[in-house]
Amino acid sequence: MPASPSTARAINDRLALRLLQQEGPLTAGRLKQLTGLSRPTVADLVERLTASGLVTVVGESGEQRRGPNARVYGIVADRAHLAALDVRTEGVSVVVSDLVGHVLAEESVPIGGDTGTGPAVEQAVALVERVAKAAGVRGAGPSPARVRGWGGLHTVGIGAPGLIDPATGELRDSSGLPAWHRRLVAALQERLPEARVLVENETNLAALAEQRDGVARDRDTFVLLWLGHGTGAAVVLDGALRRGASGGTGEIGFLPVPGTTSLPSATDCGGGFHSLVGSAAIAELAAQHGVQARPEGYEPHAAALVRKALATSGPAAADGFLDALADRLAIGAASVIAVLDPGCVVLGGEVGRAGGAALAARVERRLVRMSPLPTEVRASTLGGGAVLRGALLTARDGAQDELFAPPSSR
Repeated sequence: MPASPSTARAINDRLALRLLQQEGPLTAGRLKQLTGLSRPTVADLVERLTASGLVTVVGESGEQRRGPNARVYGIVADRAHLAALDVRTEGVSVVVSDLVGHVLAEESVPIGGDTGTGPAVEQAVALVERVAKAAGVRGAGPSPARVRGWGGLHTVGIGAPGLIDPATGELRDSSGLPAWHRRLVAALQERLPEARVLVENETNLAALAEQRDGVARDRDTFVLLWLGHGTGAAVVLDGALRRGASGGTGEIGFLPVPGTTSLPSATDCGGGFHSLVGSAAIAELAAQHGVQARPEGYEPHAAALVRKALATSGPAAADGFLDALADRLAIGAASVIAVLDPGCVVLGGEVGRAGGAALAARVERRLVRMSPLPTEVRASTLGGGAVLRGALLTARDGAQDELFAPPSSR
């Protein structure tokens, strides 16, 4: 059946808004070309979107022609603000952006392992409020105004280690992770009652960022191996992120592999793949080959060691370390490939980015020998920043889905 006039208008409005998000400010004439809609239809939708406060005139075209220049329309960026958090065991990073994703303020704070649950949660929440205030968010501060919409903090995206319950969308209790991680979500929802809070596994967000803005933009199917302080994986099949029945797809640290001295358990990934490629394991491997380096900032020690080895490539010690690391990475990657046949593996996280194309090539050569399934190995272009970028993309998508929806469905 043909769409009703109201449904058709909603579809056209949403299409125009998506184009303005992807392409930036456009004239009505350019919208007509990109949408294929008639000139009167485009004029009507521009008028509707302007009246709703989602679109405004941001300038004029520079075309030289008779008569006035054409108006250029853009999304009202301060219609809402977004926050994104990267929650690690050692601290929190926060960015706040406008509705189209332009970063307005950002900051990170370390949270020591001996910090109690309550103080840790308070540090993280205070950081969000401080960054929001620096970004000009209305009502930001100890007693935020309950404004959902104009200028307020509309949506918060959180990337955290651990399992996300697919039924509730909540971070599940996980052994080995700080208790304040789970408490943080509830605390943010309490302090920001009008904001929508979205939580996702950190590795899944990294894969989303690599697919949208990073090295996997041309791939509908790939696996990201997260190599940071710990290890994990994210699976994207046919363009969709796969989470599994319990939200545990990608818990590759628990994968039993040769080369370890024990087997993992339900509560400890020691003896699994993590024992070969976690940051501590890589540091031990580097020491065996005489490779030394100091980490920069809060990055995993392994990232500095890999970067140092590549910078001094040539000596047998450095090459021996990189070859041994590639051997270890190939073991886990080959297991994933045998089950999923993704065609592409991305080495993500700080270690993956530090290794770059050279480490990726080493791993790929080993996979050619180990698996009959052709697989390209790529190095992350976003590194550890992929989690924060993925959290911001998730927050932006969530806010736009709501704000760009027809008025009757909001």
